[in-house]
Amino acid sequence: MIFLNNHVIGISWLTPVGVSHKILPTLYILRGKQADGALMIRGGMKQRIRVVGLIKNEEGVLVFKRSRGRSESPAFWELPTGKIKFGEQPEEAMARSLNEYTGLDATIVQLKDVITFLAPEGSSQLSNLYIVYELNISGQSKPNPRDRYSAYKFIKDLANPGIHLNEASMSVLEIEESKLGSGHLSPRDTANGVTINVDGASRGNPGPSGIGYCIHDSSGKIVEKGGEFIGFSTSRLAEYIAMRRGIERAIELGYKSVRFISDSLMVINQLNGIFHVKNRDIVSIYQDIQQKLENFDAVSFVHVPRSENTIADSEANSAIDGILQK
Repeated sequence: MIFLNNHVIGISWLTPVGVSHKILPTLYILRGKQADGALMIRGGMKQRIRVVGLIKNEEGVLVFKRSRGRSESPAFWELPTGKIKFGEQPEEAMARSLNEYTGLDATIVQLKDVITFLAPEGSSQLSNLYIVYELNISGQSKPNPRDRYSAYKFIKDLANPGIHLNEASMSVLEIEESKLGSGHLSPRDTANGVTINVDGASRGNPGPSGIGYCIHDSSGKIVEKGGEFIGFSTSRLAEYIAMRRGIERAIELGYKSVRFISDSLMVINQLNGIFHVKNRDIVSIYQDIQQKLENFDAVSFVHVPRSENTIADSEANSAIDGILQK
């Protein structure tokens, strides 16, 4: 249970009306008397909750270098980040962590956003919930890194080769600075709109491949579903082609606000800007997708387990079977 400005924040599993197979992790806020009841976080996904601060001036955003200790791995940089201790308000945790690790005292701690994103951790998936604060620091104060941190720097260029930002801080900065994809990423605006599930399948990887999609309207009713055989492909390429086909179909049907769902964490994280696209076989498709996103007012990309993407998966595999069984 997390208290935020006298409200309670929880994480639950959201099941859109009429779509029993599609369960999406979501953030909800309970206010006033609604917060009297007990809240719980459920589901098998690991979840990490952090407070993170944005300190800006004309030089850029303030980041800190993590102390490596005995580790031989390369040092990375991050935004000032902390955990919430039992009984703390998030803003109290932010102010405490900032002073404890950087020596700075914030004159203003102002809530900016609450964001969630997925990141891999070993063979599992880690769901991150970051409570983002804008911090004002006295102009006379200078950081005094200690314990966790060994140095500090203001940066403007997130791609600075001399600064290796950790994945979480990079995700926060890219989301908050609106540097994701086409600039039309808007999970809030697509929450009650059309949903399109997509999936790609490859027999042999590489091998005979197919793609599938399933469109649900705002009430959860299936509007359309279909699949196509795409020839000989890798599973990675098939997942991207499936996403592109889902986007193309949304454009053909005139949808302006769409949530696209896939069980490929790589595709979702790349389209959300969390991971960069480095594979040559998908760069051109990724770029084509970015151009097509200009047709929408709002889009979002959501990851679900394969077990919750069964219709699109079935359409993709049926398309392959339709060719192989001839």
